[in-house]
Amino acid sequence: METLLTLVSGVAWTLVYVESIRVGLTQRTYAMPVVALALNFAWESIYSVRSLGEGLSVQGVVNLVWALADVVIVYTFLRFGRAEFPGFVTKARFAVGTAGVFGAAYAIQLLFLAEFGGHDAVRYAAFLQNLLMSGLFVAMLLSRRGPRGQSLTIAVAKWLGTLAPTLLFGVLEHSSFILGLGILCSVLDLTYIGLLAAFRRGSAGGRGGDREVEDVLR
Repeated sequence: METLLTLVSGVAWTLVYVESIRVGLTQRTYAMPVVALALNFAWESIYSVRSLGEGLSVQGVVNLVWALADVVIVYTFLRFGRAEFPGFVTKARFAVGTAGVFGAAYAIQLLFLAEFGGHDAVRYAAFLQNLLMSGLFVAMLLSRRGPRGQSLTIAVAKWLGTLAPTLLFGVLEHSSFILGLGILCSVLDLTYIGLLAAFRRGSAGGRGGDREVEDVLR
């Protein structure tokens, strides 16, 4: 069961990354909130090195695949991201801000590792940043006032990719902390799926759909 849930999570999150790359390159934007992207990239690069350094494992290989996919998503942010910010965010400010966000993400991951040790840090950090990501996806949808740079594939795969390790660590391994965070992630993920579906219906429904979208935002 552990291997099955690990594979489900790996496949689902890989689909999130592949679809994020496709959407980002096709729509010339970035499809993952940058703070979540930075935390994910830091987590995956750190723990893929740690896992594979201890020997070949399913999770280590999965982490490496995710990290490599994230490199391309980071590219879409660097290539198209500045257009999403106000005009006073110059190229220099964008570069400095990006370096600051990614630097802070690595510092946070290393602090988790120093405080909790490898066994707990990898899980606690993953679920806390996952919860943050769930909220940031909702915020991105509302701030963009539409589904640009997003897709239901990303939304559903993100939910399933988080649900699998919630069952593994929260239920099978009896961690109430992880179970609680996983439930909160599911609540936000399902909210995001519902909102995204409503926006898409609104985009397809013309003026009647516009009223539906306005109702969502109220």
